[in-house]
Amino acid sequence: MDISKLVAIDTHVHAEISCCQPPDLFGKEFDDAADKYFGTVLKRGRRPTIPETIEHYRERNIGFVMFTVDCEANLGRRRIPNEEIAEFAQNNPDIMVAFASIDPHKGKMGVREARKLVEEYGVRGFKFHPTMQAFFANDRLAYPLYELIAEYRLTAVFHSGHSGMGSGMPGGGGLRLKYSEPIYLDDVAADFPDMNIVIAHPSWPWQDQALSIALHKPNVYIDLSGWSPKYFSPALIQHANTVLKRKMLFGSDFPLIQPDRWLEDFGQAGFRDEVRPLILKQNAVGLLGLDAAQ
Repeated sequence: MDISKLVAIDTHVHAEISCCQPPDLFGKEFDDAADKYFGTVLKRGRRPTIPETIEHYRERNIGFVMFTVDCEANLGRRRIPNEEIAEFAQNNPDIMVAFASIDPHKGKMGVREARKLVEEYGVRGFKFHPTMQAFFANDRLAYPLYELIAEYRLTAVFHSGHSGMGSGMPGGGGLRLKYSEPIYLDDVAADFPDMNIVIAHPSWPWQDQALSIALHKPNVYIDLSGWSPKYFSPALIQHANTVLKRKMLFGSDFPLIQPDRWLEDFGQAGFRDEVRPLILKQNAVGLLGLDAAQ
């Protein structure tokens, strides 16, 4: 990845359609509810394939981190294979970085899979969604996975705050927001100082918790995905402009939010000129070790 040629690095991009298995329409109502919640406008009337996403970002000279969400145990919905995403990243290293997602409920088999993905496929991190996976981040069932991630000094991304998934569905689709309160990540950050932690999204209604943890724990970052920057709280922008300027990361939540829209709104949200390059690219370069990979 030639960092000098990239406009930005989007640290939060979802794989939506597999090229090696048919779509699993079980639970499609979650996608429909999320599209309604975010006001998503999808080209071609459907979610993009991985190759289409690569093309989208390459046209814009934006690097990106891609992952799926493994919520098979809680939702019963088949995930996109981690190996598929990793192979696309191996074939498109100029623009793409692969993260994996493994449901912590998979126990030792999950840890075996994670090691293989790191050693044989070169994944650089892992995505967790406590609300969709139905676990608290500091639940000891997840610690064997964290131990492996820390062993390789990789990154773990955790959804935080309100969830667009399930919003508006009867009973929220059975999903519980309590699992994604950021405070549980304070235990994880203390117990695994060698694992980088990214608190994904403005963590409403617990934003101050996320800011405090990122300020207190050197291994904790915040990605700004899932919201248009014009809706960021004054506290979030203030901290991003000052004491946490090297802890904030650009993320869109593509395809629910398009990078074009996010970047346009970011330019008008009150971020300082000297801080914008850090958020858009340089903080991610350091976090992902992309500078060492040159």
